[in-house]
Amino acid sequence: MNIKTSITNIKDDQEIIRGHKLEELVQTHSFVEVIYLLFTGKLPTASETKMLNALFVSAIDHGPGTVSAMTARISASSANSTHSALAAGILGFGPRHGIAGEGAMEFFYKHADESDIADLVARLKEQKVRIPGYGHKVFTDVDPRSLTLFDIAKNLGIFGKHSEFALSVKEELNKISSKPLPLNIDGTFAAILCDMGFDVRMGQSFFLIARTPGLLAQIHEEQINDVGIRRLEEDEIEFVD
Repeated sequence: MNIKTSITNIKDDQEIIRGHKLEELVQTHSFVEVIYLLFTGKLPTASETKMLNALFVSAIDHGPGTVSAMTARISASSANSTHSALAAGILGFGPRHGIAGEGAMEFFYKHADESDIADLVARLKEQKVRIPGYGHKVFTDVDPRSLTLFDIAKNLGIFGKHSEFALSVKEELNKISSKPLPLNIDGTFAAILCDMGFDVRMGQSFFLIARTPGLLAQIHEEQINDVGIRRLEEDEIEFVD
């Protein structure tokens, strides 16, 4: 098997990551900076580092009630190993939870230059096309994480046309929607990543990096509390003909 890579090269008792000695990166650069280096092949600017760090923190956890956290904790409750429970939690992500960012990035890249956003949103609603990155179970009007991230992006000079477009879509959606649809963390993540010029396929990757510590914390809490196997009680199950 032959694998071509430009990421990591180990030779002469040294590990080289994207042209940088690992031991030097350990001493001079942060975890976030090296993540950026791994994906892009270059070290980030100070503004890019601060923005990516803010994105990671904003999505680090959202409580035990999310699909991914519930799946991870249920797996841990049956005495599975940490890595097995983490894998179960990651498999709980889907287009409706956690990894809608990739679809949102595709949408923003494709439509950000359109002049008539109201018409675009109306046409998609008529076609019953759901725009990814909008709506939230808990934050019904405004996702506070979105406000904070856009403020940071503006202060760092990163806020651009994709973020402006995402907010404009939110305004038009809420004019015709039967319920409030805030721009959620997936959509905000996606808009800012687009403004930073990232590849669409990184939308899922960056969210997974951000949420993994939260899943691990949920798993660890489940392990130390050790309440036993979690399952539905019989009175929570309704049998129908």
